[in-house]
Amino acid sequence: MRATASHTPSVIELSSEAIAHNLRFIKRFVRKNVRISSVVKGNAYGHGIELYVPAAESCGIDHFSVFSIDEAARVLAVKQAETSVMIMGWIPVESLRWVLENEIEFWVFEPERLREALKLADIMRVKAHVHIELETGMNRTGFGPLELNDTWAVMREYKHAFVLQGLCTHLAGAESIANHVRIQRQIKRFRLLTGLFNAHGFQAKTLHAVSSAATIVYPAFQFDMVRVGILQYGYWPSKETFIHYVSRRKKKQDPLNRIISWKSCVMAVKEVRQGEFVSYGTTFLAAEDKTIAIVPTGYSHGYSRSLSNSGRILIRGQHVSVIGMINMNMLIADVSFLDDVAVGDEVVLIGEQDSQVISVASFSELSNQLNYELLTRLPQGIMRRLTP
Repeated sequence: MRATASHTPSVIELSSEAIAHNLRFIKRFVRKNVRISSVVKGNAYGHGIELYVPAAESCGIDHFSVFSIDEAARVLAVKQAETSVMIMGWIPVESLRWVLENEIEFWVFEPERLREALKLADIMRVKAHVHIELETGMNRTGFGPLELNDTWAVMREYKHAFVLQGLCTHLAGAESIANHVRIQRQIKRFRLLTGLFNAHGFQAKTLHAVSSAATIVYPAFQFDMVRVGILQYGYWPSKETFIHYVSRRKKKQDPLNRIISWKSCVMAVKEVRQGEFVSYGTTFLAAEDKTIAIVPTGYSHGYSRSLSNSGRILIRGQHVSVIGMINMNMLIADVSFLDDVAVGDEVVLIGEQDSQVISVASFSELSNQLNYELLTRLPQGIMRRLTP
């Protein structure tokens, strides 16, 4: 099987069909009138913002969440005019004007940032589209109860300079039953705090608290919007989340489809004699004569060095072992049992080839990384393209 020509040593392919399938599943699971915000932080979990956003829009998604202003700018460059963008994290002070000019929604989680944003919006005579994050037990970012009086004072002072787009919080580990009591306490606090906002005359357009795991495990907490991340890309937040889902259904198979494939090609084939070491150092000694294939993908491309002497890839529809140390730009595979492996043959690092599969889950377990970590570490410089 020959690889498709690319100007990069490897290529990431996204399946349009799988994207549509997963979003249909999520829409069926989300309650009526609950908006879906597609979380595309971390370069759309490694899938590529510029490709994923238009693909999701074609499936009816009109709201995207990012962590930082650079990600917001990338979404803004490719989104439709009516689509909303929400920054959940970092915005430098000098970028607030840009955020306001582009009517980007943003989280506020500290008093000084709230005042700065609303004061600038007042000067610019525009509306700041703010989401007030409430601290309910995550203990990371968000306004606690003792800060609310000052928060309301600022909001009254600049009451014409903002739209209270949302009141929100983040749940601390809904993917694990071990956090069940903590999650319940968070929701109780969230309801209490949002009630206090209402009592003081500040009613938000949207209440939102749940991400992928809580969307599945705690459907009663979906409120007005869910922030769906890993689920839309075809992965479960945890095994517990998947078990929770299938245990309540007759059909026990995974309803999600993986979107991503990561492919490279064979750049060289050579023979190694018995007794010779392969790659750097002495970690792999050829116990017999071997044929090896060199693949132009290494740890600088996101193929973890921890996969040295343990990774698996697909060549000619067969699993082959990665041998020797992973190099910065190359890995080496043992293809001794395959016939006629040639330069240019397709190599699958993640995905399917013929009837065989290298899953992200198996890849993650071998490299001791979370799905989230492995995917978001895939370099932005790798070429990405949509497939049917």
